[in-house]
Amino acid sequence: MSQERMQFKTEVNKLLELMIHSLYSHKEIFLRELISNASDAIDKLRFEALTNDALLEGDADYKIKISADKDKNTLTVTDNGIGMTKDEAVKALGTIAHSGTKEFMQLIENKENNPELIGQFGVGFYSAFMVADRVTVYTRKAGEDASVGVMWESTADGTFTVEAHEKSERGTTIVLHLKEDAKEYTDEWEIKDIVKKYSDYISYPVVMDTTKKQEDKDIVEEETLNSMKAIWLKDKSEVQQDEYSQFYRHISHDFKDPSATIHFRAEGTSEFSALLFIPSKAPMNILYADFKSGPALYVRRVQIMEHCGDLVPNWLRFVVGVVDSSDLPLNVSREILQNNRQVETIRNNITKKVLETLTKMKTAEPEKYNAFFAEFGRVLKEGIHFDFKRKEEIASLMVMQSTATEDGKLTDLDAYLGRMKTEQNDIYYITGKSRSELEKSPYLEALKEKDLEVLFMTDEVDDIIITGLMEYKGKKFKSILKGDISLDREEDKKEAKEHFGKLTEKVKAVLQDSVSEVRLSSRLKNSPCVLVSGDSDIDPNLEAMLRQMGQPVPKRSKILEFNPGHKLIELLNTEFEQNPESEKVADISELLYNQALILEGNMPADTSRFASLMTKILTEKF
Repeated sequence: MSQERMQFKTEVNKLLELMIHSLYSHKEIFLRELISNASDAIDKLRFEALTNDALLEGDADYKIKISADKDKNTLTVTDNGIGMTKDEAVKALGTIAHSGTKEFMQLIENKENNPELIGQFGVGFYSAFMVADRVTVYTRKAGEDASVGVMWESTADGTFTVEAHEKSERGTTIVLHLKEDAKEYTDEWEIKDIVKKYSDYISYPVVMDTTKKQEDKDIVEEETLNSMKAIWLKDKSEVQQDEYSQFYRHISHDFKDPSATIHFRAEGTSEFSALLFIPSKAPMNILYADFKSGPALYVRRVQIMEHCGDLVPNWLRFVVGVVDSSDLPLNVSREILQNNRQVETIRNNITKKVLETLTKMKTAEPEKYNAFFAEFGRVLKEGIHFDFKRKEEIASLMVMQSTATEDGKLTDLDAYLGRMKTEQNDIYYITGKSRSELEKSPYLEALKEKDLEVLFMTDEVDDIIITGLMEYKGKKFKSILKGDISLDREEDKKEAKEHFGKLTEKVKAVLQDSVSEVRLSSRLKNSPCVLVSGDSDIDPNLEAMLRQMGQPVPKRSKILEFNPGHKLIELLNTEFEQNPESEKVADISELLYNQALILEGNMPADTSRFASLMTKILTEKF
């Protein structure tokens, strides 16, 4: 294979330009990224070798070796992992496919940002160009002939070359030709310090030839620089918070610290160690079907799956981390996992720990919890729908605004129950896009007057979730947009029905199939009328969302409710009593229906007729 020169993809060029021409105070993290990549390569080989030990080529002594040459001003990182073919090298080193890359580049364009962002967006290899003006990569895929090795090289000038290079040992060797201002990274103590600081938990030995004095002679020995004890297998008392944060960034590709860390070991019927994190920022694709969820699964320190979704319920898919089991077989497959009682035990343990952590955070650190819920509340609430046994426990973790809270302040269901009126039996809620929109809703009028608290639910799925929950600690939920709400005395309702009963029958006859019923309302105070859905009907907010998505929505006639205390309804009734066949009664009835449509966010079916009727009524008035 002769030498080929290729162009970097556009996003790589942009990234390299930012790295080379921006200033960073902690360039040292480049070594963390290269060691991390080397560790991943060995993980892949170990897993593939479980079913094909020929890939080991007789060498199962895994390690990552660092070599420094002060004379040549080079630093070399070598691993005996899976290695790459030519096509894999071109793809892996010439393109960036990670979804967070654009966000990453926007962040590092601001020179005030911490450089530790680098490597958390799938761009770790390119951090080498912060300290090197030329990078050479020698690699060979495990199990392939030595003659099909590959040499990849670039000076970050927008291009790279790739050519054949005989390589007797499998794996990858990366040679950094250091810049003049990066000579410090050939210093033995500097390298040791960086490895200890960032890569101590790596499961494989990170080694370096070091020189020691022995009887006035210089003795060169291979020294292991890291403890090799996986951080998740350490005792909690041995791990500093900074180590947790570093490890979280390594596995999550996130640039912020997690909201919470969960580190525990389970013993008994199932033995496993878990180091889990609750992120502070939601991944951009967490609501998409192709989102890869679940902690990494290790069996006796061998990575089996990078994302094992069977370890957590889907409504906790934001949890990241590592689970290391002592009980599962090394050759475990996804089919075995799905039907394994040990996995079910692990999942139940993790679910319990996560819910306990969230409950504690909600009580002890409400501001941090509210920030978490703003990011992941929609996902967490799915558990109410899918996990019947835990639905009330999950519901207790919901936070939302209400008519009893100041704008921006949150409450929860337990606090709502504590404020309920003695005679109140229902938990009232209203769904919509925002608090500012809902506060103007006519459906709130009578409840506000009677000082009855209403919860503001602003996620599109809230009505489905609450309908599935049905009740909380014995109190039923009641949407003020649906069904009948009885707030008036029985004698008052009976009197109003006798007074307006014939009018409601007339209006129903005028509107015909446009409404299923016309009745008097006890939820209105200032508005003359509203449209109300039936108790079992789809929520109006969800209905609007489905229509915007082009989804079919069953057509159902709604209920038109009149406010018996409104002057306009009284005038309409007077007109009807004087002349039951009055054309004005029919016209105003139609206008009121269209007004109700507008109030719920819809347009009149015939806007031209609506405008004509409005003009006609106004003209008669004057």
